[in-house]
Parts: sequence; C-alpha cells; structure tokens
Amino acid sequence: MSKNPNSEFIVIKAIEDGVNVIGLTRGSDTRFHHSEKLDKGEVMIAQFTEHTSAVKVRGRAIIQTSHGEIESEPKK
Repeated sequence: MSKNPNSEFIVIKAIEDGVNVIGLTRGSDTRFHHSEKLDKGEVMIAQFTEHTSAVKVRGRAIIQTSHGEIESEPKK
C-alpha cells in the first residue's frame, strides 16, 4: 500500500444510534461536503482524498486509523 496521505483510510464504528460522520473539504475555505448518520453497530470506512482533508465524528463511536484507535464521547 502506498504511503500517500490521500490514500489513508479510517474505520468508524457507531456505539450508539445517531452517530454523525461529516467530511470536510480541502482548500482555503474548509466546508462540509458529505455527511452520514450511523446507527449502533454500523461501520463506515472512509478515505482521505484530494477533496477530503478531515472527518468530524459526533456521538459515541470507535475510530480506527493507522495511527491507533480512539473512542469519541457524546456531548454532555
């Protein structure tokens, strides 16, 4: 597999219903360009591309990357 940062994948697994996954654009103005809603147990595999520079996760989910794993927390 290439070490090109644009080919990086992340895995997001929802721990609760209603987890939002939001893709953000590259460029001088960062904007939302895609959004998905995951229910408990659903998994999404996302890739960074020439259009996607960041991913925002809202809700409880496990996020796995080549750099490790982290669990997001719900808003209190």
